[in-house]
Amino acid sequence: MQFKNPEILYFLFLLVIPVLVHLFQLRRFKKEYFTNVRFLRELSMQTRKSSVIKKWLLLAVRLLLLACLIIAFAQPFFKASESNKSGNEMVILLDNSFSMQAKGSRGELLKRAVQDVLENTPETQKISLLTTTGAFYDTDVKSIRADLMAMPYSPVPFRPDFLMAKANAKNPATGKDYVVITDAVGLDDKMVSKLPEGSTAYAITPEAQNKNNVAVDSVYIAQTLDNFYEINVSLQAYGEFENDIPVALYNGKNLIAKTVVKFDTPKKTSPFTIPKKDFHGYVSVSDNSLAYDNTYYFSISKPQKSNVLAIGDAAKNNFLSRIYTEDEFNYTAQELRALDYNSIEKQDAVILNELAEIPQSLVTTLKDFYAKGGNVVIIPAQTATTQNLNTALASFGNITFRGSATGERQITKIAFSHPLYSGVFEKKVNNFQYPKTNTGFVLGNGSQVLTYDDNTPFLASVTNKLGNVYIFSAAINKENSNFQNSPLIVPTFYNMAQNNGKTGISAITIGRSQSLVVDAQLGKDESLSVKGTDASFIPMQQLLDNKVKLSFGDYPETAGNYSITKNDESIKNISFNYPRTESDLSASNPGVLGEFTKASSVETVFNDITSHRTASELWKWFVMGTLLFLLLELFIQKFVK
Repeated sequence: MQFKNPEILYFLFLLVIPVLVHLFQLRRFKKEYFTNVRFLRELSMQTRKSSVIKKWLLLAVRLLLLACLIIAFAQPFFKASESNKSGNEMVILLDNSFSMQAKGSRGELLKRAVQDVLENTPETQKISLLTTTGAFYDTDVKSIRADLMAMPYSPVPFRPDFLMAKANAKNPATGKDYVVITDAVGLDDKMVSKLPEGSTAYAITPEAQNKNNVAVDSVYIAQTLDNFYEINVSLQAYGEFENDIPVALYNGKNLIAKTVVKFDTPKKTSPFTIPKKDFHGYVSVSDNSLAYDNTYYFSISKPQKSNVLAIGDAAKNNFLSRIYTEDEFNYTAQELRALDYNSIEKQDAVILNELAEIPQSLVTTLKDFYAKGGNVVIIPAQTATTQNLNTALASFGNITFRGSATGERQITKIAFSHPLYSGVFEKKVNNFQYPKTNTGFVLGNGSQVLTYDDNTPFLASVTNKLGNVYIFSAAINKENSNFQNSPLIVPTFYNMAQNNGKTGISAITIGRSQSLVVDAQLGKDESLSVKGTDASFIPMQQLLDNKVKLSFGDYPETAGNYSITKNDESIKNISFNYPRTESDLSASNPGVLGEFTKASSVETVFNDITSHRTASELWKWFVMGTLLFLLLELFIQKFVK
């Protein structure tokens, strides 16, 4: 027990006053003998004994009364268990990721959390509040009420460790009281850092009532017909759905198709057929759950002919002319000795078809071509050396030829999930007539596309996310291989020549730092802009001769259909979507916050902090004791004889 005014305890010496008064009141009785009055003598003895007991009781009560009064003025108290943390800064970490769109027992989790903070945080309490998209330091709820009420959802996953580090860096000398409000979807042990010394942490984990959810994962072209595209919409269901889910396809604001999907398996594909022309719209589902992943925006540009250049002997290039037809490609074949190097930058794909030696000047040109988003295909000649091939490959990534291989080898495995074969196969094929080669090389590293029966690649690829390099490990002329007679030859070379900027679906995921190369020539002080219905921004851009490389970083903030413009003139449609990282509501993992004190609301947090940091005041009890002894003295005076 401690005292706020310990100097008042010196007044306890005043307790000697009642003792002295009591001693002076103890008179000695003088013996007086009367006549034989025995009964009067007995009565005198009894009266004397009662008087002594009463005086001792009064002395004890008065001493206790005075002691209680003095101690009450000294204000005794018991020190709080966390009194050393009374100067801590209050830091609220609020999860505003998309999973907080889910509905709890009292509405959307984020809106309810904001209401809890506004209603139960004292207006005079200084706080710092951090979210995945913003921060408010050393403020109060009254000052940030409007900002909290209008807080948007964020595609950025909630990382309490990052936010704690951010708050601690702002004011490292002060202890923190962290209040983490999150549904814990997607959290793991790595996202929760150890608390700094002198800090405490509370966890409020609201839970969604309905954890079923349907997300539109992606859209891709399954088949290209003469006048139509067949597109597939990939859907992912989390939880169980008894009813059919409606799926709608919009071009702009116009509804062009609608269907329903029965989720008898978690993953389903919904096909649509659309005209083979510009498309700038979205597909949406209705599932009465999370809203952010119900819409997938995508754009398809009207097909443009791809430019393909084959470098090699004319006789060996004949099979390529049958694949790259005039209606879809601008195909050119040149021999190495007559090659026009200036024509390479105008191509979408360049094929090195069995060159006995690849000159360094060509490698340098192709390296620049690949960096600008071009595709390079390398088919080694039977007479080529591994040294010359590896010198060429060194410019494109960590892929090498390890040596030569003789003897027949069967090509037995297809990487169905590889982007090169996206939409080619409706299902995995097991009874396929696989081709073979007689001689070739052993290829190491790279992403395997086609694989031999000895698990070494026949065809591998590397990418810089703009362009691709495809490398065969053997010559594919008819004397060395029957690959030209295989059904694989057409989709393989057809897709190698495709430029995503001219064909295919344009749908970029926000926050993935993706890039895009567009055909545009910019003058001095000119730049490209990305414009949407409600927002616009200027991305990072790099001039590449007659092309521009755009890097989007974390922009835009809102998913939707946009256009790339130059001087307010649209040159290409593009779409952006939120990452589907918050779609699985069953992935809630509040157990990782095990070291945090669990709380049901912000009010509970403040009550707990107050109870642990407020000293137990005892002076009231001593005042009550003073009054009690005063009443006891009056009782003794009146009723004790």
